[in-house]
Amino acid sequence: MSGAGDGGLRITQVGGRWRVTRAWPPWLRPYLHSYVGYWETGSPVPYEARVVPTGRAVVVINLREPFTQVRRLRGESGKGGVVGSLIGGLEDGPRVLAHPGGQEAIRLELTPVGAYRLFGVPMRELANRVVELDDVLGPGARLLVERLAGTGDWSARFDLLDRALLSRLERGPDPAPEVSHAWRLLAGTGGTVPVARIATEVGWSQGYLVRRFTQQIGLAPKAAARVLRFHRAMGLLTVGEAHPATVAEACGFYDQSHLNREFRALAGTTPGQVTAARFAEGALAR
Repeated sequence: MSGAGDGGLRITQVGGRWRVTRAWPPWLRPYLHSYVGYWETGSPVPYEARVVPTGRAVVVINLREPFTQVRRLRGESGKGGVVGSLIGGLEDGPRVLAHPGGQEAIRLELTPVGAYRLFGVPMRELANRVVELDDVLGPGARLLVERLAGTGDWSARFDLLDRALLSRLERGPDPAPEVSHAWRLLAGTGGTVPVARIATEVGWSQGYLVRRFTQQIGLAPKAAARVLRFHRAMGLLTVGEAHPATVAEACGFYDQSHLNREFRALAGTTPGQVTAARFAEGALAR
């Protein structure tokens, strides 16, 4: 791995892929988990990757070659209709991406609350779905992608995208304070806080909490908690040498068998396979 800084940019190389980041503007920080540009070097090599649930919404802006396939690992047939720049809501199952190689893109991971404000649509409409960028953001999104692709300087690209994000966020809908607090409780505990306790703390009935939370977050609180537990366990397994049994206990699973079942259900894989796989830009290499 190598690193360099230029005008606030940080550029690193891992294998044949370069990544570029810079510090996010303060007004973006409450809404983002990740904001990175990347491009591949050398001769294009087709690849497939498996995207697993994270409890985050995703935007991928393709600046060169588009995807050839985007589909759920189970429950969908065919190649899938999305191949260009895309938006993905919260998921509770794995998805396969196929690309011809030579990718250059910008990838954002957003908090569900940030995604609700940025996209301006009920997040339940995007749950377990991937759609073209302009299907949500309108025809101006296509022009933005063209301008980003035509700008070779990464600082200028980030400036351009920052202005577009700010414009959307300034006029986006405000999530209910109770929903924002409920999400903070779930995310802050890695999905281990009971839904009944959340409802009591925000002052809503469980039924009303489920309806409003699902509308603005995308998944129901119980499903979101399940994803957050899985994501925390995956993080512990991919950094360090934690044993699955230890991870299961730390993340609120009944035992290692429960952990294994959840990995098969949510990721179509096992904890051991996750530990051995290469994980980059939110995806596991297949």
